[in-house]
Amino acid sequence: MVDVKRVKLPGVGVLHTFVTDGGGKIGVITHRSGHSDLIAFADAEEGSDATKVALRLDDDEAHTLAELLGGTRITESLASLDQIPGLTIDWFPVDYDDHIAGQPLGDLASRGVVGVTVVAVVRGESANPAPDEHFKVFPGDTLVVAGSPEKVAKTFAFYRTGEIKTKAPADAPPGD
Repeated sequence: MVDVKRVKLPGVGVLHTFVTDGGGKIGVITHRSGHSDLIAFADAEEGSDATKVALRLDDDEAHTLAELLGGTRITESLASLDQIPGLTIDWFPVDYDDHIAGQPLGDLASRGVVGVTVVAVVRGESANPAPDEHFKVFPGDTLVVAGSPEKVAKTFAFYRTGEIKTKAPADAPPGD
C-alpha cells in the first residue's frame, strides 16, 4: 500500500504526496479556491538536480484525471463482478417514453420481481446510492441494477412498459 503524506498549507490548501517505488515523488496541492496542482518530481541519481513537472488543473480537469487514474480499477472491479455466475450488473438509461420516467422506483417485490436491487440512480454528475422505493426517477437518469440476468431483464421490461410478463405454467392449455 502507498503511504500518502498530508500537509496543511496555511492560506493555500492541502498537499498530499507519496514516493514511488522508482524514487520519484508525486504531489497534489488542493487549493482552497478549488483548483489543484499536480506535481511530479523524478529524482535523478547521484545528487544531481531533480526534474520537476507541475500542472495546474481546474476542478473539471482534476476530476477527469482522477477518473482516468481510478477508472481502470473501477472498471476492472466491475468486470470481475460480471464473472460471478448468476450475477449481472447493468445500467438502464431512462428515456422520456419509458414507464418509469417521472415515477417513484416503487417496490419491485410487490410486483413479483424479487432478488433485484437498484444499486444507485445516476443523475447528471452525482450518484444516489441505494435509493428507496419513493425515489422519483426522471428522464436522463441512469439506474444501476444488480441481480440475475433473467430478473434484471424482467425489471428493465417493467421500467420500459409498466408491465410484468409472467411465464404461463408448462401444463396450462394454449390460450389461457
